[in-house]
Amino acid sequence: MSWSYVLDLLRISLHAMVPITLTATGEIIGETAGLFNIGLEGILLISAFVGALAAGAGGPIVGLLAGMATGMAIGFLFSVIAAYWKGTQMVAGIGINLFALGFVAFGLIKLGAPGFHAVPVAAQLVKLRTPLGALSPLIFVALLVPFVAHWFLKRTRAGLILKAVGENPEAADVAGVNVNLTRLLATTFGGALAGLAGAYLSVAWFGSVTKEISAGRGFIALATVVFSGLNPLLGLVGGIIFGFFQSLATWIKTLPTKTIPWQFVDMLPYIVTLLVVSGVVGRVRFPKALGIPYKRE
Repeated sequence: MSWSYVLDLLRISLHAMVPITLTATGEIIGETAGLFNIGLEGILLISAFVGALAAGAGGPIVGLLAGMATGMAIGFLFSVIAAYWKGTQMVAGIGINLFALGFVAFGLIKLGAPGFHAVPVAAQLVKLRTPLGALSPLIFVALLVPFVAHWFLKRTRAGLILKAVGENPEAADVAGVNVNLTRLLATTFGGALAGLAGAYLSVAWFGSVTKEISAGRGFIALATVVFSGLNPLLGLVGGIIFGFFQSLATWIKTLPTKTIPWQFVDMLPYIVTLLVVSGVVGRVRFPKALGIPYKRE
C-alpha cells in the first residue's frame, strides 16, 4: 500500500470528523445546561439544504452563515418548547428529525432534481493547500472549538452558571440566575454549531445536498456526547474516532484491490457507535436536572 493511500485516509478522516465534532460540542453545551436535543440529525439535514441554496445565491460564506442561522432558529424553537412550554424534549427532538426528512425531500423535488441538488463550484468553500492535500478551513475550526468550549465551561463564570443550571436549577434560581433563559441561550448556541456542521456538509465538503446527506451523523454526535461525559476535549477525540471509521468505506473504494466489501465497512461507524455507547453508558455522570423542565415554585 502506497503512502498516498494513507494520506488519503487521513485527509478523509479529518473531513469526516468536522460535522460530528461541531455538533457534539454544541450538544455538550446544551446538555450541560440541562436540555438534551436528539433532533441533531434533523438540524444537520435542514441546514445542509438551506446552506446549499444560500451558497448558490450569495457564495460559500453566505451559505455557511445561513446554515448557522437555520440551526440557531431550530435550537431556539426547541428550547422554547422544552424550557418555557415544558414540552417533552424527546418528542420535540423526534419531531425535528421527522420534519427534516419531509422538508428536505419535498424541497429537492421542488428544485426539479428529486433526491439531489448540486452546489455550483463557485459557491463551494475553497479548500486550503496543505502537505496532506486540500483541506477545508472548517477542519481547523472544528479542532479549535472544543478547546474554546472546554475553557468556557471550566474557566469562566458563565460556564459555572451553565453547570449550576443543569445540576441544580432551584439553587441557581435562588442565586438570581434566569434558568430558562440560560437554557435557551445554551441550546440556541448548540443549534448554531450543528447548523454550521450541516452547511459544511453541502458547501464545504460534498458540494451537493441529498435527502440522506446527514447519514446518521447527528446520532453519532449524540453517541460522542455520551462518550465524552460532557467534556468537549473528549468530544473531539470521539469525533476523530467516529470520523475515522466513517471515512474507511470511502477510502476502501479507492484501493486497487478490494478484499473487503465496502458495504460491510460502511456499517463500521454504527457498530463502533453501539459498542462505545454500550461500554460507557451507566458510567458517565450527567447533570441531575438533565431533561427535566424547570418549574419555579
